[in-house]
Amino acid sequence: MKYIDNNPASSFVEKNNDHRNIFFRNKTDLKKLNTNNTFVQEFVGNPLLISGHKFDIGIYTIITSIEPLRIYIYNGDAILRFCPVKYYPFDSKNLDKYVVGDDYLPIWRVPSLEYYYNELDFGMKESLNAYLKSKGKEPLKIWNQIEDSIRLTILSKEQDILNVVNRFKFKRNFFEMMRFDFIVDEDLNVFLLEANMSPNLSSAHFPPNQLLYQQVLYNMFSLVGVGHRLYKATQPSRSKAEEQMVVSDRNIAVYPEECSSMLCRESCVSSVCQLCKHCLSYDTKEYLQEAYREHMDKGDCKRIFPPSMSKLPIPPEVLENYSPENQLQYRWFQSKCLLDDSWC
Repeated sequence: MKYIDNNPASSFVEKNNDHRNIFFRNKTDLKKLNTNNTFVQEFVGNPLLISGHKFDIGIYTIITSIEPLRIYIYNGDAILRFCPVKYYPFDSKNLDKYVVGDDYLPIWRVPSLEYYYNELDFGMKESLNAYLKSKGKEPLKIWNQIEDSIRLTILSKEQDILNVVNRFKFKRNFFEMMRFDFIVDEDLNVFLLEANMSPNLSSAHFPPNQLLYQQVLYNMFSLVGVGHRLYKATQPSRSKAEEQMVVSDRNIAVYPEECSSMLCRESCVSSVCQLCKHCLSYDTKEYLQEAYREHMDKGDCKRIFPPSMSKLPIPPEVLENYSPENQLQYRWFQSKCLLDDSWC
């Protein structure tokens, strides 16, 4: 309520926990609110409009590991969904003006984007990029904010997720795919709407979305190892030599100069030495091999945590809030970057 008092001009929307029954609320309405089945979000009153329509952006996100944490997004495209009725003149009673529902307006019917999408065969993401550039705007501002938002949101819930995973004997025999939904204002500021744990991947309502959904699934299954380049018939009896053909200890070896030094030969105390072969525990070696396989099989997926790396030394403050496992993994990715630019 303090935020409401400090921002008297703001409006809000009240949403049911099942993401149904959305209501436009003002300051007075919220002070009378008394329910445990809803949550409140600030209403973005100056949304970016395309052909007069408000829209949201959905980003398919994959968590492949919790301890340490690895997060990817499907980077080949995004899903754009438009409100079926133009935003202005605004009417809070008409949800079709500002809420994206099941019967949203698809991109191929949006006048300002249909040529990019229908005639030039760009995806939704690149159609949006081309449109924004034609208006003198830089779309990279949107995508950078989206990646930051997903990364920070999941990191803020990392311990909660880990508490759930700890109930199981094996912590790494899983993956999770979700969709983060965002809206953008006219200044290209990005706002997180929600994270959908079970995003709709059915193209029954909008058949042209089938290709997007298929590519999301194809790249996700490749990333997590459900789909392999080797024939399935060879997997049950695959020998150690065949496993090492995919990834071996040599593929995860880093810091050649440091690991050959007397410091690392005699001790594993140094943070650098901890990544030398003789200092790696079985579990650490296993998750680094998983990270290597993911990198090789990521296809159109992009790793956003650990984030993109630099060849410059890692500032201590970057790692200080991470768990020991995340710190070690972060240093490993950076050390791979030092050896090969494709890992940066």
